[in-house]
Amino acid sequence: MQSQDVAQRHAASSAGDPGPVDVEQAEAALVEHYPRLVRIAYLVLPPGLGRGRRVLTAHALVQRALPRGRKQRPSVIPAQTSGREGDLGYAFLRERVLRTALEAARPRKGLPRLAQLPPLLPQVWGLRLFPRSGGADELALDQRLSALSGPARAAYVLRGLEKLSDADLRKLLTAAGVDDPGGALASANRVPEQPALLTSPEFDPCSLQARPTDLMRRRQHTKAALAAAAALAVCGALVAMPGGGWGPDGAAAPAYAENPAAEAALDPARLTRVSPTAWETSARADFSVWPARGPLTGDQALLRRALAVWARPGGTVRVSATPGTQTGGPAGPPQLLYAGQVSGARVVILYDGLRIARYAEPVSGTQGAALDFARVDGASGAEASALVLGRSDGNVQYLTAPWVKRAAARDLMKPAAAATPLALADGVTAPLTSPALQPGSCTSWTVLQLTDASGTELATDLGELVPAHLTAGRPGSPGTASDAAGLRTWAPFACSLSAERSAGIRSVNAWEFAAQPLPDGSGAGQWVCTRAETWRGDGTAALAQFRTPKAPVGAVVAKGTDVRACGPRDPHVLAGVLWKSAAGHWYLLAAGGKDTATIQAGGGITAAGQGPLLVARAGQGASATLKGTLEDGRVISGLH
Repeated sequence: MQSQDVAQRHAASSAGDPGPVDVEQAEAALVEHYPRLVRIAYLVLPPGLGRGRRVLTAHALVQRALPRGRKQRPSVIPAQTSGREGDLGYAFLRERVLRTALEAARPRKGLPRLAQLPPLLPQVWGLRLFPRSGGADELALDQRLSALSGPARAAYVLRGLEKLSDADLRKLLTAAGVDDPGGALASANRVPEQPALLTSPEFDPCSLQARPTDLMRRRQHTKAALAAAAALAVCGALVAMPGGGWGPDGAAAPAYAENPAAEAALDPARLTRVSPTAWETSARADFSVWPARGPLTGDQALLRRALAVWARPGGTVRVSATPGTQTGGPAGPPQLLYAGQVSGARVVILYDGLRIARYAEPVSGTQGAALDFARVDGASGAEASALVLGRSDGNVQYLTAPWVKRAAARDLMKPAAAATPLALADGVTAPLTSPALQPGSCTSWTVLQLTDASGTELATDLGELVPAHLTAGRPGSPGTASDAAGLRTWAPFACSLSAERSAGIRSVNAWEFAAQPLPDGSGAGQWVCTRAETWRGDGTAALAQFRTPKAPVGAVVAKGTDVRACGPRDPHVLAGVLWKSAAGHWYLLAAGGKDTATIQAGGGITAAGQGPLLVARAGQGASATLKGTLEDGRVISGLH
């Protein structure tokens, strides 16, 4: 009977009918391809769920993909007839996983879908699970994918991992319930294909790191139980209140310890408030001399909620922090910088000497409180001139330092265009376009221009509380990016700033280190190194970029993470690129700083030259390693 069933199934498949998929066949495919299916679900799920919940949800969706009936058919039959793509059980499971992952990304009125709810299983109590962190390339790809819709993300992932053709992708997306598979493919095409990154540990929800969640509460079971009972009593009282509203501590978790110093830090009456004129006589120009501003600085109830949530964020509070920033409560009473209403939310900004904390709660309702942190240790001058108050509708509003006299918006990609003045009301700017909220194609890059008694500086929103300070010039002694030379340097390379979003960036410098005549006589190529410094010290990123006269924007040709090149400690750089002339000839172009004495190329291209420039004939697709010698005899290698 078994051999007859196999023969019938083979005959049906040969005739074009794949036959039904039974539970045993699907279970075998699930066991064999479980890591791949979980990776697909993890990549397609909306990034807004957070890495930990995405991991558990991806495993839950794959485990729920087994058919409930004895035999079912896949909607889409793979075009291949062998290997994984010829496995009907795998095709069935992949379609089920894709459908449920896309359901989690679709907005829905009324009751949520099952895929949109936190998974009941699997669960790991007392631990947070998340994939291992990747490098700058993985972070950049994750940011690009987060900007895509769910169907577009699915199209990109399936093309990169499954190697499906566009025709097969359309069929699979249609079977998974996508209304516009063609539009999803078009959106996915705007993200460069990087299949190797999709298989990296950054996106592997089966290779996880574990961290504890609530060690203190588990050590104090009795106190926690009493606190939970008290919280339930308070919640019951709030439900019985006629108008509802925030309690004294807002969205904070119940207090589980009584400590005089901790209680003092949570007393709004003890908040540090600086005189509005303190900055005029202070030797420092940092956040410590910012006065408290905003119409709600006298709202004691709001300030208490902000302090309580900072010390004990409840389970409904969305907490975020720039890399390397601690999220614990303040050691003492912090300094109040702002309290007011911004875009439908009440916002409080506090400073404890090392961090900026931004608390936001909705004006109406008691759900959706947020707490954001950013490191600012050592900030002064231009780096302490502005903070993000809020973002909405593609715009951002800033709170500026008391020494700022004028504010303006400027398109960094149009150096000749005049800046647009921004109204300043009690230090708060009018809304301006935020490049951090403009995913997709880069046609403009709006920056904040601030003018004070010492000059004019530029800053850009990279998705964090503190905008990144932009400079231009040789590392170690850069100048302002707001003058004519700085604007010309930055204009073709502004879009490269998108790679630094949400990375804890303190400042970004652009340095034009060489101009190289092109071998076909079509002008000179522009070599620029952009280096992003972080607040935490590590994680710095140096990008060598090259632009020809006919290209509107530059291209990244080499990069380095946590390197000294192109920085204040080592103001030298060496980079190369394969370039095709208008006549169709390929060349290796390499350049270093002015103090580069010689450049040598090895590997697939052998060449050497005196001075900071090198040109050599090359074949298409050739690769080379670069080595340079400085005038003082020191040897440097090229950025990779």
